[in-house]
Amino acid sequence: MASYTSEAWAAQIKDPQNRIDLVRPLFESQGGSIESAYFAFGEYDIVAIAEFPDNISAASISMSLAAGGGLSNVKTVPLMSMEDGLEALKRAGGASYTPPGG
Repeated sequence: MASYTSEAWAAQIKDPQNRIDLVRPLFESQGGSIESAYFAFGEYDIVAIAEFPDNISAASISMSLAAGGGLSNVKTVPLMSMEDGLEALKRAGGASYTPPGG
């Protein structure tokens, strides 16, 4: 998820472009793919669902997009399959943690 800067919005209004098509090769350079993308309104202007082979690849794209200057408020939300989430729950059940002062 990300927000356009005011400069990026002005450029888009002047010359509307499907930016997803333009950044797709960047994602692919890290083994990723854009599954779907949407304009949004509210806190974020763009929401994309992408798949990467690992978190390092995803983080590198997030950092590149944030550093480019056209986006702000870049937020990456790693998603897990329901199966992986259930496995994490099972593992959490076998882990123990003592909080500070406990």
